[in-house]
Amino acid sequence: MHIGRFRAAVGLVTGLVLAATAPFAAASDSGAAAVASGRDRATHRVEYFSSPTGHPRSVEVPVRAPGRIGRGAGPVAGDGEVTPVVENGPTEEKLDVVVIGDGYTAGELDRFRTDAREKWDEITGVQPYSTYRNLFNVWAVDAVSRDSGVSGDPDQETVRDTALHSYFWCDGLERLLCVDTDAVERYAAHAPEADLVVVVANSAKYGGAGYNDVVSPLGYEGIATVAGGNEKSGQVAVHETGHSLGKLADEYVYDEYGEYTGPEPGEVNTSTHTADELAELRVKWFRWLGEPTPDGGVTGTFEGGGYYPRGLYRPSENSIMRTLGREFNSVGREAMIAGFYRHATVLAGSPATDRRLTRRDTVRLRVPRLAGTHRQPAVRWYLDGKEVRRLRGERTVAVRRVIPPWDRRLHRLTAVAHDPTRAVRDPALRAELTDVLTWRAGR
Repeated sequence: MHIGRFRAAVGLVTGLVLAATAPFAAASDSGAAAVASGRDRATHRVEYFSSPTGHPRSVEVPVRAPGRIGRGAGPVAGDGEVTPVVENGPTEEKLDVVVIGDGYTAGELDRFRTDAREKWDEITGVQPYSTYRNLFNVWAVDAVSRDSGVSGDPDQETVRDTALHSYFWCDGLERLLCVDTDAVERYAAHAPEADLVVVVANSAKYGGAGYNDVVSPLGYEGIATVAGGNEKSGQVAVHETGHSLGKLADEYVYDEYGEYTGPEPGEVNTSTHTADELAELRVKWFRWLGEPTPDGGVTGTFEGGGYYPRGLYRPSENSIMRTLGREFNSVGREAMIAGFYRHATVLAGSPATDRRLTRRDTVRLRVPRLAGTHRQPAVRWYLDGKEVRRLRGERTVAVRRVIPPWDRRLHRLTAVAHDPTRAVRDPALRAELTDVLTWRAGR
């Protein structure tokens, strides 16, 4: 994805960073590398959710399914085919979500694509996904299974032969829906530039899992498993992306963890400091203290978080990082938006920035539209670091409007777009919300 971000106004004068694009994944090479990397470890640490409104738990599970689980479909017609579910723009400009089905036979692939769309609709029903849905592409990858359904549904003795070896009752836990992560990697390699991976199992049984320690050669950040036929299982994926995109800590606790005595955590939503200390030190979520939070109540310091019932504080009483079915709190929402823009761009355009423009050229910008808000990304234009105020907000600009015919000098033409949302206050995170494009123009 793009590699530069606008950091300060002075950067417009002293130097600007060009956007770059990422290549599509190469299925054969990356898939082989994934199998090798998967065999280097015996287990993954995953989260599971015993009910749609419960606190998660973490356990260690095998990388590969037990031997009694089926062998997968093998090479069959249609296996690995990719269908766009949501396509909002070029993959290098968007956050690409790859949805892979398991337990769907060749005759059930239409239902898989319907389930994939419904899961995405469930995810985008939660803020900030709702507002930022146009930053995403969603790709459905067909994984053809021999059997319909997945192992462990309806009971622990049920075994089905499926492409990804999904199975409930993983580690003896009924609602824990595990998967063969090597198989997931092979199928994800078929899709364009995967940033997130969601496995949708052909089941109405509530369950799921979050694999947040997966190191993928393809570059995606974790795997979430959900039941395609259960209307609440998408909440699992929302919570898991809080880890992968927002880099958020869990806010739930285990009594056996006791009191935290370690250093200040790196995650933005847990702290060893009380509210007064946050305000005095001007750290973590001090900018939100005392203000209403989307998950209810007022932002403060609530003891218990990061698994520890004592010694760590969280920003709100009960966000989705603590209990499924909730909203992100203000701190989590802020981190999620910055995470979206870590993969997607707020600005793209043509011609390419490595091309020198003449007066005959026209620059066309692509800026995503945010849903349900009047606060849209703002566009500004600069010539040699000085703003051309009459072009504010314009997305199509002819070079001749900026450089007069008698001017034979070589100039820098710059476009800057910034998301003005009030949901992001931290200056370090706000830097992710600005993109800059610069062209050489003139002589």
